[in-house]
Amino acid sequence: MTLRRSSAPVALALAGALALVGALFAAAGPLARTVDAQRRGRAQIYLVQAQIPRGLSERALLGFARGRNVRRLMETTSEPIPQRRWLGDLVIAFTAPPGDLEFHVLFYDLTDGARRFVDDMSTYVSDRSQKTYVQRIRLERPKFKPNRRMELVVTVRREEVGRANFDMIGEEIQRSGTVSFSDEDTHERARD
Repeated sequence: MTLRRSSAPVALALAGALALVGALFAAAGPLARTVDAQRRGRAQIYLVQAQIPRGLSERALLGFARGRNVRRLMETTSEPIPQRRWLGDLVIAFTAPPGDLEFHVLFYDLTDGARRFVDDMSTYVSDRSQKTYVQRIRLERPKFKPNRRMELVVTVRREEVGRANFDMIGEEIQRSGTVSFSDEDTHERARD
């Protein structure tokens, strides 16, 4: 009988310890996601409008992108204004491989103060262990507009890992504000 009485506090202590361990494992869910995000790390983002030389090592590519990073993205000028676009290369250097088959590049317009979503560009990855990616970007009118303040956000599994701000420099479509009618138009209106 004495053996049973002394085993009750031990069983109670064991049940309490198991409950504590269970609570710790339940709380580890958000902690595990935080550790996963920290392991995935951050990303450095560079916008380049210069031609990237072929055959660069990863280190040389990052040096080239860092040295030619633009904060003002210039539009093409060889087309009429409504067909112009902004071309460049996006160089993304993750601190650790993203560990996913795709990541997203989101574009936001910041010009009017509030963050307004403009476009989403999905990038599919062929090598999960790679840390640096070069993605060609082509931002076309009318979705993208000239002389706007923009933000580019890189996300992996819906978590933001990097961002960069830039300006879109371009020519606005000029409108004269005057309307002219031909003689034919005015005669038809007079008859009506």
